Amino acid sequence: MNDYLWDGSGRPEPEIDALERTLAPLRFPPGKHPLQFPRSSRQSIPYAAFAASIVLGLVAWQLFPSNPPQLTAWTLSEDGDAAAVRKVLIGERLKTGESSRLDLESDAFGRIEIQPDSEMRFLESAAGRQRIELKHGRIHAFIWAPPQHFIVDTPSATAVDLGCQYELSVDRLGNGFLTVQNGWVAFQLGDIESFIPAGAACRTSPAGGPGSPFFEDASATFRNALAEFERSGERKMLEQVLAESRPRDGLTLWHLLARLGETERAAVFDRFAQLVPLPAGVVRDNAIARDRATLDLCWNALDLDSTDWWRTWKREWHGRR
Repeated sequence: MNDYLWDGSGRPEPEIDALERTLAPLRFPPGKHPLQFPRSSRQSIPYAAFAASIVLGLVAWQLFPSNPPQLTAWTLSEDGDAAAVRKVLIGERLKTGESSRLDLESDAFGRIEIQPDSEMRFLESAAGRQRIELKHGRIHAFIWAPPQHFIVDTPSATAVDLGCQYELSVDRLGNGFLTVQNGWVAFQLGDIESFIPAGAACRTSPAGGPGSPFFEDASATFRNALAEFERSGERKMLEQVLAESRPRDGLTLWHLLARLGETERAAVFDRFAQLVPLPAGVVRDNAIARDRATLDLCWNALDLDSTDWWRTWKREWHGRR
């Protein structure tokens, strides 16, 4: 038994040693004590008990914190060093320097590469949900968990994995850029939603939230005009987007249909109808009025995935937020 706390004999426990070193600046010089105890041993007992209670309270605070750190389901290694693997804590800030990176892996969920000059942290790590915050920087995520189980909050949108591989970057102003290599990702801010399939990308900004997704093989003129239109709202930029659109770019036009004013929606729908073969149930006035059933038919005409799939996802996601 270690009697260090009672008579100073033996070696102190590491926690006690650390506590003593922390409190060392408060120690009074020999012969000077803030409390002048009475000489009677009977009277000194309450003072001794009081002092002992303070010491024991400090020790208990060090050994048994009220909110012990919680582990996530992820392990971390730096720059691919398998010899330095450790578990990640919820709330722990993970930062990389200009030339370093961090690798996270979970058998149940996937892999995340945190690229140089980045900062992120885990907000939640439960069986059915992993949620992180990407403050700035860039991550590459390869997620094999079921859809909706991996969520990334950024300053301007939330990225919800739908079973995929993607890269997400955020600058220090909160602007984001997401590219999808496999599967799908949903980008959301309030009622603004973007659905990004493999081969497509999407911008987001604090001012406007998620933009309209676009395929990366679109022409440079199309991509630049879309970026400028989302920034400035200039009609001539929208006209350039429409003029440069291919049938494949119906993905972008469909998202614009749900976001623009009535006059602009009419122009977008007319160009959409020129590029994409529409089913018999699509009525122009209903599409311009943003009738949901009509927009669903337009989406299905893109031959990307049925709206039944992502409508189910949306219902489940909205119920869990």
